[in-house]
Amino acid sequence: MTVMIAGAGIGGLTLGLSLHQLGIPFRIFEAVREIRPLGVGINVQPHAIRELFELGLEDALEKVGLRTKQVGYFSAQGGEIWREPRGEFAGYNWPQYSIHRGEMQMLLYRALVERAGKDVIRMGAAVTGSEETGEGVEIYLAERSTGKALGTETGRVFIAADGINSEARKALYPDEGGAHWGGIMMWRGVTRGPSFLGGRTMAMAGKKACKFVCYPIAEYDDGTCLINWIADRAMPEDYMWREQDWNREGKLDDFLPAFADWTFDWLNVPEIITKAESVLEYPMVDRNPLPRWSHGRMTLLGDAAHAMYPIGSNGASQAILDARVLARELRDRGQGEAALTKYDEIRRETVNKLVLANRGDGPDKVLDVVAERAPEGFDDISEVMSLAELESAAAGYKKLAGMDIEALNARGPLVPN
Repeated sequence: MTVMIAGAGIGGLTLGLSLHQLGIPFRIFEAVREIRPLGVGINVQPHAIRELFELGLEDALEKVGLRTKQVGYFSAQGGEIWREPRGEFAGYNWPQYSIHRGEMQMLLYRALVERAGKDVIRMGAAVTGSEETGEGVEIYLAERSTGKALGTETGRVFIAADGINSEARKALYPDEGGAHWGGIMMWRGVTRGPSFLGGRTMAMAGKKACKFVCYPIAEYDDGTCLINWIADRAMPEDYMWREQDWNREGKLDDFLPAFADWTFDWLNVPEIITKAESVLEYPMVDRNPLPRWSHGRMTLLGDAAHAMYPIGSNGASQAILDARVLARELRDRGQGEAALTKYDEIRRETVNKLVLANRGDGPDKVLDVVAERAPEGFDDISEVMSLAELESAAAGYKKLAGMDIEALNARGPLVPN
């Protein structure tokens, strides 16, 4: 009997690759008929990149991603607050990658099909429910667009990696309601523009209620790069965030005026926005932490378990860590309830804390502190926020997220041979 997985996103595909690596039978059920490279840029942190390297994906990542060199925080006037190296440039044994989310998903998909064959993924089959049956689990399948029943499948355990609007999570917690919105809307785009801050830099400017984030996800021979950018703005409670349409076209008039004078000596923000290939609008939403992920022979993984604000670059990274820990427990404890319970014990409390930290603005909190203390800008950041405060904020988040440099470099692999 197999491990059954709902969802061929980053978490589900990483789990599939990990199970194949360990010789554990599995099958993935994906609601869409064809996986396409959708989405925008993401950053994947060294603790997750380590796991992808141990899956043999280093060369593939090099072809589609950029090794991030540093992150920088800036005021709304463009003044530098804090800058620190990232990945191997900071002393990790593994890099941080800036990468297009869709390209990363396709990388994982291609690797899985090449290694395990196309039959391990059934496309166009959404998992609509599950039920334990003796020594296994039965799942119910249907076409997402029509609701047409597609029969059932039976396996040993069921892993729901079906995203922030997970049907499996809804069945477990029917009174939970919709996603949690903290009042921030995000407008996202990609623009070909000049390299900035020495290249391969992730930059954040402003404050929580009005923030601009940008980083390159591709480089060109003429010195330009493809800049992935996100503009955040606090919006009224009656804004149309509940639609959660991840392909909704954004309107420049809704957010560009807030950034109209953000012309820094290192980047012309309004020019980057107006020259975008297209602009999409998303609500910044997450899910409240759950008291339990694993229920008998089924469990939640990735966004289905712990959707978090895109702060601190940890959404995809934590899904990858979920997959690796779960695969290890399925190998070591067998494909049953004991493995799922142990996975829950190891992962849930840690990631729940990260969800709440991101809700409090995570490492980006330094922007809010500086904006409150020096709303008109500053000449010397040390007069606004001490180096000790800045270092403490950065180190505290790294420790919480499992990104402490010395600890990560020193520990053994999550999935030992």
